[in-house]
Amino acid sequence: MIRFINCAFVLFLFSHLSYSQGPPVKSIMAQYRDEIKTITQSRKIQSAFKFIKVDDDRTVSEHILLTEIPAPPFKEMKRAAKFKSMLEEIGVDSAWIDRVGNVIALRKGSNGRKTVVLDAHLDTVFPEEIDVTVKHRGDTLFAPGISDDTRGLAMVLAVARALNEADIKTKSDVLLIGSVGEEGLGDLRGVKELFSENGPGIDSWISIDGGAIGRVNNKGLGSYRYRVTYEGPGGHSWGAFGLANPHHALGTAIDYFVEGADQFTSYGPRTSYNVGRIGGGTSINSIPFTSWMEIDMRSVSPTRLDTLESILKSAVDKALDEQNKIARRGYPLTVKFEKIGDRPSGELSEELPLIQRAMATTAYFGKRPELTRGSTNSNTPISMGIPAVTIGRGGRGQNAHSLNEWWLNEDGYKATQLALLLLVAESGMD
Repeated sequence: MIRFINCAFVLFLFSHLSYSQGPPVKSIMAQYRDEIKTITQSRKIQSAFKFIKVDDDRTVSEHILLTEIPAPPFKEMKRAAKFKSMLEEIGVDSAWIDRVGNVIALRKGSNGRKTVVLDAHLDTVFPEEIDVTVKHRGDTLFAPGISDDTRGLAMVLAVARALNEADIKTKSDVLLIGSVGEEGLGDLRGVKELFSENGPGIDSWISIDGGAIGRVNNKGLGSYRYRVTYEGPGGHSWGAFGLANPHHALGTAIDYFVEGADQFTSYGPRTSYNVGRIGGGTSINSIPFTSWMEIDMRSVSPTRLDTLESILKSAVDKALDEQNKIARRGYPLTVKFEKIGDRPSGELSEELPLIQRAMATTAYFGKRPELTRGSTNSNTPISMGIPAVTIGRGGRGQNAHSLNEWWLNEDGYKATQLALLLLVAESGMD
């Protein structure tokens, strides 16, 4: 009896302290605060929380193991195979890799009338020749991809293990996913497949990506990406002088585009543009036969992206005409204008149950939730009006997408506890 009273007191104290830290968050509805309080009073949830903390060393070991398996865009296969086998070892009802490379593991619910996903992405931005060996400097881990998003994968495994260890059953089916194509020119191909007619039928989506506890990403930042390629006959810089020059056209196009884009983005909803890569040519004394550039555009407004696309197309065509007019000999240049990326945008109301639960779980852990906008795997379901949120991977990290990327396990287990709590709240405890 004394032990029971002490346990109840500890649960009450933990809940009270968690909700009392930090400034009040008025946008969280009382019913969701109460729901999270009720769920966390479950002995099974407290058992899962305890297990996640005690098992943290294994989570970090798996984090390191997965980081050291290269997973460049479009080459995630080795990491995917390992991630699938790790989920199977933990224990799931079934696991498979779909036709684009997503790892999907099913944990059946008691009624299966709803399907809820917990996701992290398999790919990193780094090519396969980059050394991804994890280096320890004190208590900090350094490696390309250590934070974005291999930590998320380790958290998905930790949540799966804790659910089993605490014998937590959910009403909804749960899919644990390691997705492909989140980074770079992957163009969210993994998530687009999952929400296509070939997908498993997803009702609610939770992604883990960069950031600390407190991130509640309910808004998708849309982007368009293009590759523009000028092509011509090419030749010797002296002997073939007078041919239309693809590099000259490219430079002119960039100049016209920046002029128009700068004026357009100086007002209205926030919009950005960037010429990120250029290339072509064979030598300093050769007129190139090809010249290309890749452009990234982002905006909170889809219509502004369409306008920026028109500005780019106009600049490209104008530069082509001008270069062909000044050519003194040979065939004219041609141009290819390709859209190589289209990430949809959108925004979900903070009143949706999933968003409310994400805020309430964040507040439970003593953090003030921040509703954010970003370009993540949640973009696709958000744009379709499907409940979706991206939460942070916890700990402390910096220098994502750089060779000096690092992550520090500063109470990292709390982000895993939060992910489990949100997943169970959205799935319903049986």
